Amino acid sequence: MSESSPLPPVRLTSEAELARDALATPLLSRAARLARWAGPDTRVGAGGELVEEQLPGAADALGLTGDDAAALVGEAWRVAVDTGLVEIADEEEGTVAAGADLALLTSGAPQDVLGVWLTALETVLADASVPDLDELVDAMDGGGEIDFPSLDWDPEAEAEFLDGVLGNLYLLSVSEGGAGEGPVPLPALAASMIVPDGMGEPTNDVLEQVSDAMMRLDDQFRLLEPVGLVDFQPVDETLMADTDEESSAADDDVSRYGMVRLTPLGLYGLRARLLESGLAAPAVGDLADKGADALLDGTATFPPTAARAETEQWLARREPLAAARELLAAARGGDTGAPLRRLHCQQALSLVGLEAEPALREILDDAELGGLARVWLSEHGAADVPPPSEAMIFWLTIDTIAAQLAAEGNSAELQGLVEGLAQQHGGFFAAAWRVDHPATPDVLEAMGRLHPDKKVAKEARKAAFKARSQQGG
Repeated sequence: MSESSPLPPVRLTSEAELARDALATPLLSRAARLARWAGPDTRVGAGGELVEEQLPGAADALGLTGDDAAALVGEAWRVAVDTGLVEIADEEEGTVAAGADLALLTSGAPQDVLGVWLTALETVLADASVPDLDELVDAMDGGGEIDFPSLDWDPEAEAEFLDGVLGNLYLLSVSEGGAGEGPVPLPALAASMIVPDGMGEPTNDVLEQVSDAMMRLDDQFRLLEPVGLVDFQPVDETLMADTDEESSAADDDVSRYGMVRLTPLGLYGLRARLLESGLAAPAVGDLADKGADALLDGTATFPPTAARAETEQWLARREPLAAARELLAAARGGDTGAPLRRLHCQQALSLVGLEAEPALREILDDAELGGLARVWLSEHGAADVPPPSEAMIFWLTIDTIAAQLAAEGNSAELQGLVEGLAQQHGGFFAAAWRVDHPATPDVLEAMGRLHPDKKVAKEARKAAFKARSQQGG
């Protein structure tokens, strides 16, 4: 995931719903139950872990049996201690007491509950980056220190790898046209971290690295599912024993190689981590209580669906007429971002009903907004809409192309618009260079780049030169 590119906004469920989800996660609920189970007779070791004699009682309290019971108890107890649900009362005696944060789970606000859950998430993420216990024991030297080289394990690199995978999963989940609410195949997620950009057919060495990474992720996502970060379908273990014929048939069923998706709680958690790391990770609704200028500027980098959702939330908090006037005021300006603001203003106003008509009629004679007002009134079937002057038509044309350039660059859609303009108006460039718009020279230069006809492109470049000279450039 690139740190320089802005992330698309995420759609989050309400904090109340997320808090309920957090309390229902297997890991946090077990941690809370252990915290309530612990009493004066509970004893812990030097590292805060439950002593071995306590494990059967703790497992009974959680209703756990089987070979995994002790490990599940240990994980839940570690989360209880790390989140403050349990506190070490006396390190020498190994006694514990209920932590101050335990009450937050029943009487705290949703934000309080989510704060506890986020701490639990950090504990699990740290655990997910560590080799299993048997490997660590084997790597202990005589002094009790871990021999990292013998493990072929770099703690920082491992944590960075997992952060990168989760960042890519987040991006796939929030991007328009990405995974959305659907699951992502584990091989694709592993490949996103291993296969170099631009590589055509991966080499055998790269494919082997992807396979190793996939199995690593399989282990890690098994740990991350109980904390509620992901819904996970593990790798089908029978794949390891498949014959060549069976393996070939399995290639058609990608789900056998593992599938993962972020839960609503997972989206919330990863966004919180991104914000904590200093990255901009917007959420739909962030701009709802801000001014129209913040809305028009902020949605400039949003995908269309997200921009519409953000605008709808903004409009829902305002009276239509007042909202229209505020949007129009924010759309004014001669700066380089103004054309795109006006385009977004026009898109926002398309969501407002006829209650906004007085605001649009007030600006019919405005040089910057009069054309926009006429378009809106005509689209809404208003009567007595005065026709625009030729100067206003040309100004609106330049403004529209400038906005499209800012939004999409040299897109195929813009090229089609440029070709259509030049074809429909034989004297377009002779008139366009005179348009008193700050973006006129840049727009005409762009038209010269985009038009496939060399003669027309040359006319556009000459017109751009005249426009720049007229503006003193």
